[in-house]
Order: sequence, then structure tokens, then C-alpha cells
Amino acid sequence: MHNFVTIANLSKDKIMYLIQMAQEFEKHPNRELLKGKVVATLFFEPSTRTRLSFETAANRLGARVIGFADPKITSGTKGETLKDTILMVSNYADVIAMRHYIEGAAQYASEVAPIPIINAGDGAHEHPSQCLLDLFSIYKTQGTLENLNIYLVGDLKYGRTVHSLITAMRHFNPTFHFVAPKELAMPMEYKIYCKEHGIKFQEHTAFNDKVIADADIIYMTRVQKERFSDLMEYERVKNVYILRNEMLGSVKDNMRILHPLPRVNEIDYDVDDNPHAYYIQQAQNGLYAREALFCYVLGITLDNIRNDKTIIL
Repeated sequence: MHNFVTIANLSKDKIMYLIQMAQEFEKHPNRELLKGKVVATLFFEPSTRTRLSFETAANRLGARVIGFADPKITSGTKGETLKDTILMVSNYADVIAMRHYIEGAAQYASEVAPIPIINAGDGAHEHPSQCLLDLFSIYKTQGTLENLNIYLVGDLKYGRTVHSLITAMRHFNPTFHFVAPKELAMPMEYKIYCKEHGIKFQEHTAFNDKVIADADIIYMTRVQKERFSDLMEYERVKNVYILRNEMLGSVKDNMRILHPLPRVNEIDYDVDDNPHAYYIQQAQNGLYAREALFCYVLGITLDNIRNDKTIIL
């Protein structure tokens, strides 16, 4: 059994192994591999796709689901510590998927819990399960993870999804293009990480058809109002980068647009019908990736999945 708190410590082989697991679940998502198991989803921060895809993944694998989507209804409002909450829930469940607003909360939970912890996002730090579905989406659309031009656009300061993607792609020789206003630029620690791991990157403040012409992946992000202590700063940057349909006339045929969602206005709705748009399918891939994660942390192997006789058609 394993925790899944960060993707930064996974080897190239392990990442590809998890992608292979996700591919198996895409073929047959309905199984009973987790029949008799209980999954707890503890969301101390709002979520739609992440929580519902984790819960759907558990249900499609035959598990039962407990948990909460609003921390106001928990004993945390009475002063219960995170440690005690984790220990109590560990009495009832076999695995915990947890989102928390404090950076490092998932790591702390993994150190005190007797059962596996899956990090469903911790503050502006990491979002490793989103990263796995992003890698799966990139692999499906490009046929490889190797030697790609990946453009990360928008909120690179607080965007935990792009932070996780940088660490995961270190194995695959990417060239990153960081496209952001100076207020939301990629934090220095991640640029240092790139340099230490030989990851090529360029920084841009302009966002237009010429800048993105060589992209294999354009990864748009929402400017996250909830991360700003100064709302005036948010107002200054919220509409800086908007992807419009007319910007896509000269992009590469293989280019695909990703977004972790939700979006506000950073992708025009007329882009939705463009063949380069992939963010809705990307969200669907989250189901298969999270089914793979549940099996991975509970010790169910790729061979177990391939030899599974509990498939429900």
C-alpha cells in the first residue's frame, strides 16, 4: 500500500505504469475491484470535478463512499485538529482522498494516518491526481510524453496544477513556455527546479497567435480569486490572458488545449467547438486516472487489473 501525496518522487517507469492502469480503466471503468472497501473523501476546500470524479471512481470500482464537501459541518468547527480528524476517519475507511487549503496538509495527514492518503490538492502547492490525468491526457493526444512544447498560461504563481506538471515532466525532456504577467509569474523555486533538472523553459508576457504557434499543448489556467489577499491586484490581472478562437488559425495540427477547470473567462466559449479543444475530455480522463490511483494506493497491480474477472458491462 502507498500514499499518493506528491508526483515529484515518482519515477518515469511508475508514471507510465499508472498511465497504463488508467488505459485499462478507460476500456472498462465498471468493476468490483474495491468491493467491500470504504473510501473517505475529505474536502476542506470547495471542489466539483475532483470530488465527484474521486467519488465516481470509487463507486465504479464497487466501493462505498463517506466524507464531506463542507468542513463547516465537521467537528473542525468545534476545534478538532486535523490529526484527530484523520485518525477518526481512519477508523472507518480504507483510504482517504483529501483536499485542504493549507500547503503540506496532505503530507502531514500521510504521516499520522494508518491508511493510504491521496492528495486531492493542498493550497497553492500541489495537485498530483490532476497531474496524473493531465499526463494521461497529453499522452492520449500526442502519443508520447517526450520532447513536447508545453505552454503554461495564466496564473503560474498560485496554480498548483502547473507546479505538479513541471515536476512530473522532468523525465520527458519538455520545453516549457511560462506565459504570465509579472504579478503571476512562475515562482522562482520552480524555475530553479527546472534548472537543476535540465528542464528547458522560456518566459513570455505576450499571449498571441505568434507566441503559441509552436505549441503541442496549451495549458490554460484560471486566475484564482480565492488566493489573492489584495482584490485590487486580482482585478488588475484577471482578464490579462484570454484564449480566443481567432488565435488558433496557425497552430500545429496536433496541438491540444487543456484546462484543469473551472474556467471563468480565460477561454472563450467559441473555442469549445474547435478541434484543438480537449478540456472536457480531459476532465473525463480524471475518472480513469483516479480509478488507477485508488488501486495503486491499495496495492492492486496492473496485472490484477488486466486479469480482473469482475468487469461489469
